[in-house]
Amino acid sequence: MSERRRVLLLCYFYPPLAGGGVHRVLSFTRHLPDHGWDCTVVCAGQEDYWVTDESLTAQIPTGTEVHGGSALATLLRIGRHPRGRRSGRTFGRLRTLSDWWLLPDSYAGWAKRARSTAAARIARGGVDVVLTSSPPDSAHLAGRDLRRAGSVPWVADFRDPWIGLHFRTPPTSWHRARQSALECSVLGSADAVLTASTTHRRDLGGACGGRLDPSRLHVLPNGFEPGVDAPADATPADPDHFTLAFTGTLSQMPDTEVFLEAVHEMLKRNPEARRTLRARLAGPFESGYQDRAVALGLTGIVEFQGPRGHAESRGLQRGADALLLWQPRDTPTMVPGKLYEYLDAGRPILALADPASEAAELARRGGAEILAPGDRDGLSVALERAWREWRTAGRAPGRRAEWLEDYRRDRLSARLAGILERVAGARP
Repeated sequence: MSERRRVLLLCYFYPPLAGGGVHRVLSFTRHLPDHGWDCTVVCAGQEDYWVTDESLTAQIPTGTEVHGGSALATLLRIGRHPRGRRSGRTFGRLRTLSDWWLLPDSYAGWAKRARSTAAARIARGGVDVVLTSSPPDSAHLAGRDLRRAGSVPWVADFRDPWIGLHFRTPPTSWHRARQSALECSVLGSADAVLTASTTHRRDLGGACGGRLDPSRLHVLPNGFEPGVDAPADATPADPDHFTLAFTGTLSQMPDTEVFLEAVHEMLKRNPEARRTLRARLAGPFESGYQDRAVALGLTGIVEFQGPRGHAESRGLQRGADALLLWQPRDTPTMVPGKLYEYLDAGRPILALADPASEAAELARRGGAEILAPGDRDGLSVALERAWREWRTAGRAPGRRAEWLEDYRRDRLSARLAGILERVAGARP
């Protein structure tokens, strides 16, 4: 490419903030420069989320412009704790109030300030495309306003479906209609729309009265970074125990309690397993789940480790005897980003997911055992079977499919670069 171009990425989550939402945009900034695209990032400030990972900042390429600004999002700071977030009525009431009064979400104030920052950067010149990434969906409203105000084309990247409609229940029919109208204003204004799953793209094809041009909808899976955070091979951290591992955020995940109850039932049938079964849940969590584990007598067996660096989490995945996955309920279009990392780790997977969902299909291709969400008894039996196989035959051999190479983030970023080129070339 004879001439370099620049994309301005407007997103809330970017290092040193951590969590599943960080890695997709971080991978864009890592790999797009290899395809002629320099990156400017407008994001939240360092204190604006309850999970951080300073080690991720080392992955930001030299030359990336980063503009971080405080969100003043007090809802996100309520109940913060070094290891997890306290469950309780206060946080729940604030969440309910935000559903009533903050549209599309509680990040709306940050989005307005981010829009101003992005507009000032665009005015300096040299920006060829704006890309907004959600959640939060407020980021897309900032992108919409920027597109309406100028000639720089805009790509809307949906890591998840519209939160206010698919993950939260609108409090009234007016709220539902308003959320739908905001979503359609984004879909109708963007020059291109990215989804992280084929199912989500299909659903958007019929959204907004079927008025969307299907040629503007593109699937770009989350994917994974091969070997960037952990060695290619890893030995079990604790070979004397059958180790289950979960990595990711444990917030508003009712199947966490299903898992705890399944372990409890399995141990009732096999009390001797208390000596060798260990579950390590790595990531931010709501304290109510830990309280439930204590009430079920799982202290010393199930460990809530709290936030861990991404490299440590990847090492835990590779060292586990089996990996745990549960998909947010009633969201069949979502493919959790951690699933690609699990598949890359090559360890057996036990998943609570809609058996007909895209996530379940992908996990099944990688050899996972799929159980329906809420299936406590089925999960308990599956845990017992896996533990007995480990006790008899030892650690199961690794299994990593060759087709997973198509989901490497460097390859996915090459596809994104092509979409950006087409969008930038089509501008007036």
